[in-house]
Order: sequence, then structure tokens, then C-alpha cells
Amino acid sequence: MSYVQEARENHVKKKVEEALKSKMKAKALKQCDHYTAKYAECATGRTFSVVWKCRAQAKELNNCLHDYTNDKVLEEMKKEYALQQESKRPVGM
Repeated sequence: MSYVQEARENHVKKKVEEALKSKMKAKALKQCDHYTAKYAECATGRTFSVVWKCRAQAKELNNCLHDYTNDKVLEEMKKEYALQQESKRPVGM
């Protein structure tokens, strides 16, 4: 494989990975909507005090987001994507 071909392939892989990360984050925000609302409710009308007054809500939100945005979840998404791409390929290839 030539250098240019390899660079193009790596670029496509990076774009796919970034798209999968974006999809993962969107799913996490949707799944953690309840915690986001609780944090937003606590933070309403606060400035600096939000740091210590809403610490519990922030921790709950971060824990929820971490459940849906971690390396294990990303690897699963990559596997699913690879399987989808394989099923789209013509039989002779």
C-alpha cells in the first residue's frame, strides 16, 4: 500500500471514529437527561456557589455520562460499525 493510500485510509478511519464518538456522546446525553435536568435545576440562579451547592448533582451526572462514554462503549460501537460495513461489501471482495 502506498503512503498516500495509507494516509487516506487512516484519515477515513479517524473521521469514522470521530463520528462514532459524537454519536456516543449524543446517546449519553439522552440517557442521562434526568441527571442533566437535576443539575440544571440546582444551578439555576447560581454563579460561583454552583461548585459546592450542586456537587452531588454534578457527580451523579458525571457518573451517568461515564457509563455511556468510555473506551469499552466506543470499542463496541466500532465493532458494530465494522460488521455493518462488512455486510455492505459485495460477496466477491
